Amino acid sequence: MLASTLVREARRSGLASTLTPVGSLRRYAPGIGDVALLGVTPPGQQPQLADAFARLPSVTGVLAWNSSSVTVSTARGDATLHFTTAEHAGAALVWHTGSKGHTGQLQARARHHGLTFHGGTLKRDGVALPAPTEDDVYEHLALPYIAPELREGVDEIEAADRGALPALVTDLNIRGDLHMHSTWSDGRDSIDEMVQAAQDLGYEYVAITDHSERAMASRTLNAEEVAQQREEVETVRQQHPSIQILWGVEVDIMRDGSLDFDDRILSQFDIVLASLHDHGGQDPTLLLDRYLAAVRHPLVNVITHPAHRSPAYSDGYDLDFDRLFGAAVDTGTALEIDGAPGHLDMDGLLARRAVTAGVTVTIDSDCHRREALARQMRFGLGTARRGWVEPQHVLNARDVESVRAFVAGKRGR
Repeated sequence: MLASTLVREARRSGLASTLTPVGSLRRYAPGIGDVALLGVTPPGQQPQLADAFARLPSVTGVLAWNSSSVTVSTARGDATLHFTTAEHAGAALVWHTGSKGHTGQLQARARHHGLTFHGGTLKRDGVALPAPTEDDVYEHLALPYIAPELREGVDEIEAADRGALPALVTDLNIRGDLHMHSTWSDGRDSIDEMVQAAQDLGYEYVAITDHSERAMASRTLNAEEVAQQREEVETVRQQHPSIQILWGVEVDIMRDGSLDFDDRILSQFDIVLASLHDHGGQDPTLLLDRYLAAVRHPLVNVITHPAHRSPAYSDGYDLDFDRLFGAAVDTGTALEIDGAPGHLDMDGLLARRAVTAGVTVTIDSDCHRREALARQMRFGLGTARRGWVEPQHVLNARDVESVRAFVAGKRGR
């Protein structure tokens, strides 16, 4: 990611404390309109900061430079650094984080309170008000702090006014990751390496969930290998007694609604995830029927990336999601919020509709290599927070005994 590279290079050059990602990046929007950072510097030091930023190793040229920002080019795309001072850092952070809908509503509210809010500065009678933190900005506007992921200009300000903002899920709530792949399918690292990485992140449990044999993946777990994989899982469990390892599978939902592995095989796993990997544009009724068949299957515990979206490439399936949500609630099946950059699904409004309907969700990395576990879980969390998801909605915010009980509860129906 370009922003991460620039921040990392800035850290090496002594600029790290001054740079913060803003815009759609900070809101975890699925489509990144631009790469933007905010730099905080003492008054009069903006030229020095801009010059240092323009000299970072990844920068190949300067596209624009003025008193408030500098835009540079890199091999991965363009990036803009906005400037502010510590006295106005909070106002600038709110302004440059956006969205335009959110800041537009804040501007209207500012006028109601005899203020103006523009360009990263909050003013009264033309005089800039100190706003070193974002809390200061919202306090001036008689609002509680609103998390960046909620700032979409929908109804978050109205909810804040009513004291009805959600207590959003955070990384501290996540106790395990229920979706990742190893070398048994298309993952790059072994089960042992994935488990060790999860243990290093402080997880209490992890689920290894390789693809079943007819998945559209570069390598899959076939029926003849299931027993061998189970033996390896048992060995890794003995090597890592401080973390619980759930043996799982991501099984494909076939065109007739059946599952890629039969019940005899599926019943052996601790947890079963089911997926559609077909491209979009298919008959939405057929796709929904396949999902509903899987949801009603007593051995299926989680439907992964339900919309099968791919940011910047595909909006995913056009389904009657309300029917899917209702079936998930009725059967005790969780739906996934997937942190893989190729999914970020269910995003925003869809996740919010799901939890409002009473659906239990999981927030997973869907990771295929160990070094991406933390980053993809962070993306999953950001995506969930955009959907107003709270800890009580999240299966893997519960302890492992509760996860096992969730699985057993459906199997016992």
